[in-house]
Amino acid sequence: MLACTGNTPEEAGTRGARAFPGDTATGQSVASDRAASDLNTRKASEKVTVLFFGTSLTAGYGLDPSIAFPNLLAARAREAGLPIVAVNAGLSGETSAGAVRRIEWVLRQPADIIVIETGGNDALRALDADSLESNLRTIVDRVRAAAPRARILLAVMEAPPNLGAAYTRRFREAYVNVARAENLTLIPFLLEGVAGHAELNQADGVHPNEKGEVIVADNVWKVLKPVVVDVREERLRNQD
Repeated sequence: MLACTGNTPEEAGTRGARAFPGDTATGQSVASDRAASDLNTRKASEKVTVLFFGTSLTAGYGLDPSIAFPNLLAARAREAGLPIVAVNAGLSGETSAGAVRRIEWVLRQPADIIVIETGGNDALRALDADSLESNLRTIVDRVRAAAPRARILLAVMEAPPNLGAAYTRRFREAYVNVARAENLTLIPFLLEGVAGHAELNQADGVHPNEKGEVIVADNVWKVLKPVVVDVREERLRNQD
């Protein structure tokens, strides 16, 4: 399921408004209305759509959807004067192989920026890190084919240390290798500052609680914000 956030009550309330023949209005007021309409259209076009494609970590497993980190980011972007529409396409339990099978369906939703978060469930199952890298490349290829103008951000996931130094190193390299080869923007470890801290996680020790989600949103926003700014500026240049 895709969940979208980002529209304000004020924006929703203006939809469908229209003027009818017989309304009393001077030419000046009509011109003003048109100017206001043009301004609203321009403002709407500045809102950037960000598709968050991921696992239960993106979906906000165990939490009210309103406090999943994509929704927190929508609120943060609005407060920063950089409004976005956040589309939450998180699916619990999905491996990177599952993400390969699902990505084309999800890409029916147009997006300016696509944040890819996958691989955590591969690590929990100790799946092959070479396969992870191959799956990440396939996901990126399919994104580029369906949405060639979209900016792609790739979130790094880490393997548990108990799987051994060689595996955890190779797992991390999968993300770095793909980001370098495909010229992607890399988000450092999604759960930095949260993983391993019991007070920031739910009882399962894997999924962030409400406090943890705030930190995850911080981690993503540091990388996402300049990309949103760049997309908005490019749109404005193209409108001139």
